[in-house]
Amino acid sequence: MKIFTLAQRRQRAAGTAWGVGMARAAGTARGVGMARAALAAGTARAAGTVTLGVAAAVVAAVLAGCSSSSSSTPNSGTPGAAPSSAAAGSGGGGSTVSTSQCGSKPGTPATGTPIALGSIVTDQPGTSFTDIANMANAYFACVNANGGVNGHPIKYYIATEQTNPAQIAADARQLVQSDHVVGIIGNTSIIECSIDSSYWAHLGYYVIDSGIAPECYSTANSAAVNMGPRYSSDGAVQYALSQHVSKVVFDQSNVPGTGYIAAGPAALAAAAHVPIVQLTETVPIADANSVAIKEVDDAGPNGAVVLNFTPPEALVILQAAQKLGLEDRVKLWGCSTPCNTDFLAQSLGPKWNSKLFVNAELTPPDSTNTAAMNLYKAILAQYGKAVQGGIGSFSQMGFTEAEIAVHALESVKGAYTTSSVNAAFKSVTDFNTGMLCQLWTYGSYPMHIPNNMDYTVTPQNGKMTTAQGCTQISSVDPQIAAYRKAAGTAALAPAP
Repeated sequence: MKIFTLAQRRQRAAGTAWGVGMARAAGTARGVGMARAALAAGTARAAGTVTLGVAAAVVAAVLAGCSSSSSSTPNSGTPGAAPSSAAAGSGGGGSTVSTSQCGSKPGTPATGTPIALGSIVTDQPGTSFTDIANMANAYFACVNANGGVNGHPIKYYIATEQTNPAQIAADARQLVQSDHVVGIIGNTSIIECSIDSSYWAHLGYYVIDSGIAPECYSTANSAAVNMGPRYSSDGAVQYALSQHVSKVVFDQSNVPGTGYIAAGPAALAAAAHVPIVQLTETVPIADANSVAIKEVDDAGPNGAVVLNFTPPEALVILQAAQKLGLEDRVKLWGCSTPCNTDFLAQSLGPKWNSKLFVNAELTPPDSTNTAAMNLYKAILAQYGKAVQGGIGSFSQMGFTEAEIAVHALESVKGAYTTSSVNAAFKSVTDFNTGMLCQLWTYGSYPMHIPNNMDYTVTPQNGKMTTAQGCTQISSVDPQIAAYRKAAGTAALAPAP
């Protein structure tokens, strides 16, 4: 299925980058929504959801029978538009931002020749990343309503796929050959990087994406705003090791790609001389009680259990542990980014306060009151009606990808062509997104892991609060070491 969308936006003067500070992996928009409904019915999970926390090519094992059909439907360039005076602010310091600040000409729609951009996202039963592209579309819509990019609106095409390699390759070619997109931003797909990386390289496209598959991080033509499942799991295990646990149990979904993900945590544990037990579970989890008992027994009283699942699947394990009285039987519980959502914190309740520690790839929105965060919330409220999961990591990723793209597009002198746009994307250097711990750089490197510093958050009465500030992912992971050797270590984003 293919969705046609129009949108545009102008890079905010202060720039805001998902500064590693946040990362409340809201799970997939639909997965969270399904899980909420399931909880209301007493089931506590949305079966079989796969998100960014699951990585690489989750292809055959997860959705062998999915349809490969594609279709196109138009979507407004100003979804959910409301008066441009709409604004958002979060408690505390009173930093209020109006969406009229999206562009250089508040309240004046862009009328120039459209700049065509495209994306490919997984959207199938149990696995939807459409919130990311839909939030990018909302950002572009806000820009289009307020002067555009140098007077040009952005026309944004979103191609959705069902983990079918032939369909994904066809989507890429349609975006280029039929839709004539000059840039690719917001790609978020279980296997798209594996399928299309050579195609983008051949055509000279430099993709700004949300990574899952290894090729999203190990190739020259993909730079992600997130860490993906391997490096997020690194962060969760790294925090557990910093608390001097005597053993780590790392448990994740039993899908293709688990070996790639597990290699990072294994390297960190080996360097710390701490034994690690690697487990996998078939999802949807049928017997959460048995899973929780196995994890706790393997970890022991001074050990840590670290999960790499989507929010609904992690929740069913943690609720089983609570039901059985196991939450205090280990030193701590950890989780990769998808668990960083208030949905999970609210569902668990206060018994898990300061017991679960979650890797956060982006700045925590609940406690952040900055111009960047408030602009994100204001755009989401006014233009983001299609973003089903609301505030969370996925919509933050879409916001960040869009703001980086607009920042790059504003630097283009002359015509917006494939060559000029992708040169601008590749040239983004030390950009402060307001959403990440570090300044974000694309650059001419053989691989890209530009987001490699994170937070750790923990539940506190239904909210995720910061347990540890910006911390570098350890270069004990050989992939992190290789990236830093090539690109160095990015500077910290300045304080707001």
